[in-house]
Amino acid sequence: MTPRTPSDQAVARHGWLQALGTVLAGMLAMVLVSALGLWAAGATDLPDGAFPRVVTATVVTAVGGTVKLTGNAGSLATTKAGLTVIPLSVTLAGALTTAAAFLRPLRHRAVASATELSGWAARIAVLWLLGLIGLALGARQKFSISLGTGTLGDIGDLLGTSPEVGFEADIAQTVLYGLLWLAGVLVLSLLVSPGAPLPARLLRFHASVRPAAFAVVALLLTYVALGVVLALVTAATRGNATQTFALVLLGMPNLVWLALTIGLGATWNGRVDGPFGLPMPHLLDEVLRTPDISTLNLHSLAAYDGRVWWLLVMDAVLLLAAAFLMAVRSPAHVRAWQHAVHLAVAFALAVLMICLVGRISAHYGLSLLGIGDVGGGLSGDLFLKPELWSAMGLAAVWGLVAGFLGALLARPVHRRGEVEIPQQPQHQP
Repeated sequence: MTPRTPSDQAVARHGWLQALGTVLAGMLAMVLVSALGLWAAGATDLPDGAFPRVVTATVVTAVGGTVKLTGNAGSLATTKAGLTVIPLSVTLAGALTTAAAFLRPLRHRAVASATELSGWAARIAVLWLLGLIGLALGARQKFSISLGTGTLGDIGDLLGTSPEVGFEADIAQTVLYGLLWLAGVLVLSLLVSPGAPLPARLLRFHASVRPAAFAVVALLLTYVALGVVLALVTAATRGNATQTFALVLLGMPNLVWLALTIGLGATWNGRVDGPFGLPMPHLLDEVLRTPDISTLNLHSLAAYDGRVWWLLVMDAVLLLAAAFLMAVRSPAHVRAWQHAVHLAVAFALAVLMICLVGRISAHYGLSLLGIGDVGGGLSGDLFLKPELWSAMGLAAVWGLVAGFLGALLARPVHRRGEVEIPQQPQHQP
C-alpha cells in the first residue's frame, strides 16, 4: 500500500464534504437568527405565507446582497420605494459560524501552504456561490396595500388603483457582494485566530497584524455582548420583551457599534419622517425626527440626555483594555510606538467598516396622477449616514494614544520572546 503524502492528507481534511458542512453551518446560523428575530418582530403575520421569503431576503442582505423594493399602483398611480439596511446580528452570526468551520480543519498547525489554503477556500466559495443563487431566487414577494376607508381609499377605488409593494433580490449583485463577504470573513479569520496556520512567506506579518486584529475584533464583540446584556436587563425591568428580542437578533451590532463611533466623537447625519422608525432607543428617534437633517453626536444627544457622555468613558476604558490585550499578545521586541501604529491602523479600518455597513436609508411614497406623495401614512423617509473621514481620523488618534498607553501598561507582563536569566547567587568572601 502506498503511504499517503502530506498533500493527500490535506485534501482529505479539506474535501467537498467538509466544505459543504462549512457552508451549511454558516447559512443555517443566519437563517435561524433571522427567523427568530423576524418572528419576534411580528413578521409571521405577513400575508400570503411570505415569512420564509422575508427570512431569505434578510439573509441575502446580511451577506451584502441587494434586495430591490418594487411597487405597482395601477395605470394612474405610481409607487417609489427603497431600502438599504444590513441586519448585522445576522451577519455576525454567519461570520462567526463560517469562520469557526473554516478554521476547524486547520487547527494544531503552525504553517500551511498557500496552495492548500486557497484550495480549501475555493471549495467553500463554489458551494457558497450555489447557496447565494438559491437564496437570491427565493427572496422575492409582493404585498397588496390597503388605502383605508377614508378619502384616500375613495380616490383609489374611483381611479382603480391597487397599490402593491414587494421585494426581489438582485442575483448578480447578491453573488458578487456575497462572495466578497465570504472572502472577507475567511481572510479576517486567518488574521484574527492565533492558532490558524499561515504560509511561510506571511509569517513575518504575524507580530504586526494578528495581535491588533485580534484585539479590535475582541473590542467589537465586547460591545455586542454588553449591548445584549443591557437589552435583556431593560426587557426584564421595562417590558417589551419581544421587541427587545427582535433588536438583539436583528440589529444589536447596528446599535452598539454606532454608539462606539459616537463615543469617539464621530458625527452621523440623518432624518426620520413618516411612519418609519429606527429600531433603536427612543432618544435617537427623537433627535432625528425633525423637519431638516439632524446631527447625531455626543453634543446633540447630551442635549436630550446627559448620560450619553458615559459613551466616551466606556470607549476609553474598553479601547485601553484592547490595547493592553494587543500588547500582551505581541512579541516582546515590539516597541510602544509600533503598538500605537498597529492599533491606530486596525481601529481606523474597523471604524471604516462600521461606517460602511451601518448606513440606513428607506423611502416609500405613493403618487396619484403624478402629484407628489399622497401621504395618509403611506409615505416616509429615513436615512442615517456618517461623516466618514472625520470618524476614521478620530479612530486613528484614539488608536495611537490607547496603543501607546496599553504598551506601557503591558511592560511588567511577561510576553513571548522574553527570556528571564536567573540571578547567580553571590558568594561571600
